Amino acid sequence: MEQNVKELALLIQQAKSIVFFGGAGVSTESGIPDFRSSDGLYQSKWKDPPETVLSRRYFNQKPALFFEFYREKILFPSAMPNNAHLALAAMERAGKLQAVITQNIDGLHQKAGSLKVIELHGTTLSNHCMSCGNSYPLEYIINSHDVPSCSCGGIVKPDVVLYEEALDNTVIEEALAYISSCDLLLIGGTSLTVYPAAGFIRYAQGKIAVINRTPTPLDQTADLFIQGSVGETLDKAMSLLDLSGKN
Repeated sequence: MEQNVKELALLIQQAKSIVFFGGAGVSTESGIPDFRSSDGLYQSKWKDPPETVLSRRYFNQKPALFFEFYREKILFPSAMPNNAHLALAAMERAGKLQAVITQNIDGLHQKAGSLKVIELHGTTLSNHCMSCGNSYPLEYIINSHDVPSCSCGGIVKPDVVLYEEALDNTVIEEALAYISSCDLLLIGGTSLTVYPAAGFIRYAQGKIAVINRTPTPLDQTADLFIQGSVGETLDKAMSLLDLSGKN
């Protein structure tokens, strides 16, 4: 792995425009479970599977059960950025990283200090009334009982893209513009099996480096594949470049 880290550091050093594309594996190192790992949401003893509970249909038909699951399994307000988030923020401050494109909804990239974050699936940090459009912070959802409601009586919905909902076209276009124009695409913490987001990778024109604990479809074709921790790998690479990923 040490040789791979040196190769990654060299790729980062040589690149003039880097974009990071990340998935759930970035946040698991902050204690936020993903869907498919041994302790992920699919191992939950919840009556309905996560993809059913987190669908728009389920939200519409069973909002009380949706929010019960959402508060218990999706919200992690005390989670803190890990070495991956911190390294990426440092890379941005150094003028190397142009954008973070994330499938995560936890806001940890911003908490770490990243300024340009494209959230493909929205965020848990903001919410809106479906009737009047009023905005509400995360704390409002946490402290609400049953189904959170607006002062107008409407239901307050998280600004998260649920299953059966389409990704925002403006967000997609921005993500693809960054991916297609960078000379190094760093991919981390994602199995690259969830579409449509995984399909964005084919727009990359530059070099590709993948960091993931498990194999991905790009392992054989990427310029570099490192099987391991995203946080540990990025932190070591940044240290070799004399760029600290820690505050």
